[in-house]
Amino acid sequence: MSNDIKKLEKALGYKFKTPRLITEALTHKSYKQPYDNERLEFLGDAVLDLIVGEYLYKKFPKSDEGKLSKIRASLVNEDGFTKLAKYLNLGDYIYISNAEEKNGGREKASLLSNAFEAVIGAIYLESGLEQAEKIALKLLDKNYKNITLDDLFKDFKTSLQEITQARFGIIPEYDVIAARGPDHKKEFEVAVVINDKEYARAIGKSKKIAQQEAAKVAVSMLKKEK
Repeated sequence: MSNDIKKLEKALGYKFKTPRLITEALTHKSYKQPYDNERLEFLGDAVLDLIVGEYLYKKFPKSDEGKLSKIRASLVNEDGFTKLAKYLNLGDYIYISNAEEKNGGREKASLLSNAFEAVIGAIYLESGLEQAEKIALKLLDKNYKNITLDDLFKDFKTSLQEITQARFGIIPEYDVIAARGPDHKKEFEVAVVINDKEYARAIGKSKKIAQQEAAKVAVSMLKKEK
């Protein structure tokens, strides 16, 4: 692990005023300290949701709520935040246990995504929404050349339904297998079933996200079968 936070600050374009706060933001619960980054992650998630929501509201004045929600969902998720975390090389800075290290923790999407949310949460606490927004939007701009519905959001549920109707004459079913975690950090596991056969399972922060991820896998499997 790199302890040179200055490199991270340079990548962010931001200097932390409170060393304890950025340390907390980079500390995974496996590191066994009196603190970890889960509270900051919770805060950062809400801040990013607002920042991206306002950005899209202004960028697409003619888009309705449904389209805006879909674009936001394609950015404000584990994959989107992991992409930004990797751009910052955030895995080099996180504090994790030896066991988590051996288990490839520095490359895990969930750890990277959570750490990114926590870092934004820390910036928000120190310097307010305007500064957090400036940094988050700069990172989005550097990592997404074109933010549009067509480029970002692929409706895999619709694609899957089109395939199953054409091939089997039926539509897929989505079963919620499990719902885990506290209310503010819920995860849903969803299975997609076609002709009484389970094709895929996926986990997401909402049922809709989990359904989309499961549909994405099922579409890939059906194309291979063909």
